[in-house]
Amino acid sequence: MSDRSPVAPLAVRQQLMTEPGLGAGNFLDHAIAANPNRAVPFAYSHHTDHRGAVVLRGHSLLDLAALRDRYATWYRANGVRAGDPVGVVVGEGLEPLLHFLALTALGAVPALVNDAMRHDVMVRYLNHVGVVGVVADDPTRLAAAYREDPQRRPRFIAMAAEIQAFDTESASLPEDYPYRHAADDVVALIHSSGTTGTPKSTMLAHRQFWDGKQPRMVRFPAEPYDRLMSLMPHTHAGGLSYFLTATLLGLPTVVMSDWRRSVVEPVMEAFRPTMVASFPRTFVELATGELPVAGAAKVHSWFNTGDSAHYGHIRRLVELGERPAGLIEPWLLPQQRAERPALPGSQFIDGLGSSEMGMALFGQVTTPESVRNDRCVGKPLEVVLKAAVLDEDGVEAPDGTVGMLGVVTPSRTPGYWNNPKLTATFELAGYWLTGDVARRDADGSFYHLDRTVDVIDTVTGPVYSLPIEEVLLADCADLIQDCSVVGVPGAAGEGQRPIAVVRLQAEAAHSSAEDVQEAANKALTEAGLAALASVSIARTAADFPLGPTGKVLKRELRTRFATLFSGQ
Repeated sequence: MSDRSPVAPLAVRQQLMTEPGLGAGNFLDHAIAANPNRAVPFAYSHHTDHRGAVVLRGHSLLDLAALRDRYATWYRANGVRAGDPVGVVVGEGLEPLLHFLALTALGAVPALVNDAMRHDVMVRYLNHVGVVGVVADDPTRLAAAYREDPQRRPRFIAMAAEIQAFDTESASLPEDYPYRHAADDVVALIHSSGTTGTPKSTMLAHRQFWDGKQPRMVRFPAEPYDRLMSLMPHTHAGGLSYFLTATLLGLPTVVMSDWRRSVVEPVMEAFRPTMVASFPRTFVELATGELPVAGAAKVHSWFNTGDSAHYGHIRRLVELGERPAGLIEPWLLPQQRAERPALPGSQFIDGLGSSEMGMALFGQVTTPESVRNDRCVGKPLEVVLKAAVLDEDGVEAPDGTVGMLGVVTPSRTPGYWNNPKLTATFELAGYWLTGDVARRDADGSFYHLDRTVDVIDTVTGPVYSLPIEEVLLADCADLIQDCSVVGVPGAAGEGQRPIAVVRLQAEAAHSSAEDVQEAANKALTEAGLAALASVSIARTAADFPLGPTGKVLKRELRTRFATLFSGQ
């Protein structure tokens, strides 16, 4: 890594906050124009050499622009024009981001697809989007699927390696390159998990996806010593969001292509990050077993978004690393910060967000000194004009009452691609419904209790799965490494009953389901929560199904255990 810092000076960052034309479709060009360190590497890819050693390769802002232009030239030569949706099905890491940059520079719309998606679901999704072409690492199965339905075949189905090796001398870019976006131009399509049916296709717009991120230009840690490890899926809005921020800041960032601990920990040790951004999936692994003390020695902040993380995992991670005094006391002058000793441990910022929200709109900070506060996601960020817990008519519910979480914010999605009816179902009384069940306390803090589709409807009333999971992971940590709580039908007239599918700690591998259920229900009773009707132990990966982004597939678990109590 270069000894010279690529971080943009503070004056540059302040300027970027107020650029009227800056947005998700042109942030690289604004970064190049503003950052005097544009030739210094900041974005790192990684691989393992023949000796098993981690090799990091850095790319500067200018390097990224050159790669972007090469890819854009290929797309242009293959007929892609402004407004065209194009499917991108490539492995995680820097590669999908390069395709995003290339297509948006042409004014086209990249439909980023996680390559772990089932191929039959993928084809349905691409057909729904109406892509003019698809680029994939291995397009063989896609091509075969379209041979069975040739009328739906896009204009091209190409191998990604073809673009990487393209001779740019044989083609040219348009005169108006890079494309100038209007504020409401769609710049990307991000899919949901699609565990049933065709995935939803969330639109990200040029200005909308930048709204709310402006304060990060001065608030996001970007000292010369800071380094970010991005474990987000970079075909997802979360990964794109962190990359946008890192690019504008010039923040050294390793863009990970794998989220498993066996891959992550060696890269942590080589890169020495001060910040780690991820979905909960990797945090669960890092918090399990022996902690990654060496790789996390310099970590001062963990950033989580998507699903909320659980305190049982958070409390172990914040034991790691160290916090500069200025992180906790930002009002100190630089000399004063240098004189303050670093504090032991790190902070965990748990952000509740989604592709539809445009970014994490709520944030809860946990440090080693924090008092446990289950399911609290904090207060809305300043980009949120209004947040409320709503009843079914869109009326704001009193504090302490459980209801649907709604937000009013310019960062929210314009809606779902080719599906205005679906978009309308998430709009109520001027709010965007996030799909979450929540409550607010008298101090204005929000508590995330469940996804609306995961609420367990028992004969005695609704039961929320997330508080139960919180207790299992925090208070039964000697037994349970990870878990998922779902509702399944009881016997006739019983309504739904809560059950848990659990992954055991290594030292508890021989525990029986009955022993785990007994310990779990004791802890749940003490917490005043509903008891579990059954516990199933996940002994294999198939027993604990994960989607393309690492989320537990609760719908699949509900289907799998649908007849547990009915005996059918």
